[in-house]
Amino acid sequence: MPSLTVRNVSAEVHRALRVRAALHGRSIEAELRDMLEAAVRPQGRVKLGSLLTEIGRQAQLSDAEFALFERTPGTSPARAAGFE
Repeated sequence: MPSLTVRNVSAEVHRALRVRAALHGRSIEAELRDMLEAAVRPQGRVKLGSLLTEIGRQAQLSDAEFALFERTPGTSPARAAGFE
């Protein structure tokens, strides 16, 4: 995994980061990772699972239709594709 080094952080900022990390029960490094991820995460991003759940609600599927989705497919591995 890539890593970052941030130089010349003021004592005030470092102290604030340390307090924020302690409030969340994690290390400064973990707190910074969380902050960076939140900063670059797109606003209003719809996750696939949430989207599929909403589609299912709008479709008003019957119990029998839901049962089709809950069936477990066979446990044997898929056959390899042939290119001959």
